[in-house]
Amino acid sequence: MPLSIFPGMKANKQTETGSNLLNRRQALTTLGIAGTSAALTACATPQRTSASGSAFRYCLNMSTIRGQDLSVPEEIDVAGKAGYDAIEPWLGKLNDYVKSGGSLPDLRKQIEDYGMTVESAIGFASWAVNDAEKRKKGFDDAARDMDLLAKIGGKRIAAPPAGVPGNDPVEPDAAAERYRALLELGEETGVVPQIEMWGGHPSIGKVSTAIYIAIRAGHPQACFLGDVYHTYKGGSDFNGLRLLSAQALQVIHMNDYPADPPQDKIRDEHRVYPGDGIAPLNDIFGIFKSVGATPVLSLELFNRDYWKLDPLVTATTGLQKMKASVAAAATV
Repeated sequence: MPLSIFPGMKANKQTETGSNLLNRRQALTTLGIAGTSAALTACATPQRTSASGSAFRYCLNMSTIRGQDLSVPEEIDVAGKAGYDAIEPWLGKLNDYVKSGGSLPDLRKQIEDYGMTVESAIGFASWAVNDAEKRKKGFDDAARDMDLLAKIGGKRIAAPPAGVPGNDPVEPDAAAERYRALLELGEETGVVPQIEMWGGHPSIGKVSTAIYIAIRAGHPQACFLGDVYHTYKGGSDFNGLRLLSAQALQVIHMNDYPADPPQDKIRDEHRVYPGDGIAPLNDIFGIFKSVGATPVLSLELFNRDYWKLDPLVTATTGLQKMKASVAAAATV
């Protein structure tokens, strides 16, 4: 495994053995300081139940209403009025909001006034790329994004293979080292990066690859951002999720996919509401139950037909469809 994360950064922590890591954590606990960083507990903390009483919490990924071109406060209003427990904003839009003079304290108050939390967020920092200078900028972007998220109460951030070109794929061991460095960076703000796979991506395109990277990283807060559509698109079998734990399955992007277009031609915009496609949702929820996981269910859609609707209608329909899918699975 290469030892250079980016110029000037030391990677000696990657060589720490599991035994040494355990001893170090035990020592911190003994000294009473293991909980001083929210990053040490964010992924391990059990999720509170939904306002509806469900074991699952329901979250709105803002891609679902992206086409309606709302402001950040307007997006939060839609999620709150629709009855979601949480939101998953996009960092590009949040950064633009700040640049235009938007107030993060006001945004946090708005979210909290609705009784919602920020369970995850979507960012595209180039943390995994092989080019050292681009990777350094990617880590700088990730640090900025995580700092911003912390100010609105954000808990996690997506860590996909953003910026990695197809002609320069990243080896899994190198990605694992870089992911660990990203997790360590997150300790400074208490925001946990979640390894995310993009179905069919040449570097991190399968669930097995993402999980290998998370395990190989050797960090206690490593976790996986799942996605129903991307699992299918990447050709991964959902039964692989049976090997995971509640620690790994913190958040999952909920969606469904139709039989047509076929797997090799399907794209993001073909995603549909949960229950309106052919995804084996009953089996997926059964797997969650079997491993004791209740991940936050974040509705992530890019359907252009839904973008033509009133955003509150889109969001409300999506929430109803997610709840109906959970209820249907419970009867199986």
